[in-house]
Amino acid sequence: MYVLEGGMGIKDLIITPVYIILLSSVANFLRPYVTTKETRKYFLPALWVRFFGAIMLGVIYQFYYGGGDTFNYFTHGSKYIWEAFLDDPILGLKILLESGGGERMPETFQYSQHIWYYRDPRSFLVVKIVAVIDLLTFHTYGATALFFAAFSFSGLWAMYLAVAKMYKNNERWLAIAILFVPSVIFWGSGILKDTITLGALGWLTYASIGLIDKGQYKNPLIWILTIASSYLIYNIKSYILISFLPTAFVWIYWKYQSKIKNVALKLMIAPILLMVFALAGYFALDQVSAYDEKYSLDSFAQQAAITAYDIRYGWGARTGGDGGYDIGIPDGTLPGMLKLLPAAINVSLFRPYIWEVRNPLMLLSALESLVVLLLTLVSIFNGGLRRAINDPFLVFSLVFSLLFAFAVGVSTANFGTLMRYKIPLMSFFLIFLSVKKKQ
Repeated sequence: MYVLEGGMGIKDLIITPVYIILLSSVANFLRPYVTTKETRKYFLPALWVRFFGAIMLGVIYQFYYGGGDTFNYFTHGSKYIWEAFLDDPILGLKILLESGGGERMPETFQYSQHIWYYRDPRSFLVVKIVAVIDLLTFHTYGATALFFAAFSFSGLWAMYLAVAKMYKNNERWLAIAILFVPSVIFWGSGILKDTITLGALGWLTYASIGLIDKGQYKNPLIWILTIASSYLIYNIKSYILISFLPTAFVWIYWKYQSKIKNVALKLMIAPILLMVFALAGYFALDQVSAYDEKYSLDSFAQQAAITAYDIRYGWGARTGGDGGYDIGIPDGTLPGMLKLLPAAINVSLFRPYIWEVRNPLMLLSALESLVVLLLTLVSIFNGGLRRAINDPFLVFSLVFSLLFAFAVGVSTANFGTLMRYKIPLMSFFLIFLSVKKKQ
């Protein structure tokens, strides 16, 4: 077992508990303003399990894996911005203002040359976020991770409140679906890209419910949340936003066509609405993906093939241990990728199976996948699909989760990586399975 140099240490034992108390006190102060009588009991426990997940992620990466992304952002990233601030705050500020991805600036080279992710703008943005928090935590891994956990929690809590208001008397099941899924707690709480995008996705969903379901078009806060959360997601993991946009248009389409009560009129208008929203979704998706060549509509299938091959046989095979799976490598064409759709959705939602377990983390993932499979079967037998088909938000939740399951399942090919990549879909799929009736 390898112990990572420069990870968690004595300073964590002193500073991290202080921040647990401080952040919990702030949360306890805010609780009366952001909860209802039905949801209040879940507020602090949902925050505390994320604190636990953030710290456990660091412990496992340090003492089990001996390193990884979370410490690359911290030990091989923000550490040098922190040192720059200690030497000269102006130099630290200059590094924070650099975009990364190009040549290093001469005046900050002595620090930036050590930052592993400097040439990757998406990862460097995470490094800079870590560095800003480091200024509050004195560059303490555990304490900084708590702030990541708090942000993730804030977005998911906002999403939980919005969904719970839509579906009264479903608060307990929705709390489990959104706040207490073990894999989401673990992979969505520490110093990782996934934590930031998960929190931002929660805020984006909250804002989207305000716009689409409640018609809060004149509320400036809703638009600020929409723009800010979209910006974070796009600049860190744009494929999440690319999956969200077209399914949001499905949500809008379903909302308006469901209001038409006359069957004959619905048959006449529905195709027109479908075409309008499909075109709007396509153009919105095209505009977003145009800013990133990897995720452009023309090259998405090819990129999925490259990513799957790299994870299965390249760097992923070297870093992902013995957790590989094979549903077939995409051939770089859209028809070839679509052939893998059933297997890709299945692997994202219901695998690894118990007999595929190769390590302790895979066992936890397999048990969770088994529970999801059983819940899915129960929902099917109880008419869950038929019940949800008239609910626009539940249709959106199902379509988004299936689209996302397909995207990550077809392009990952490693269970260890898949466990992280699929966390954005989990709450939406479980919402679809757990909601009984809209009040």
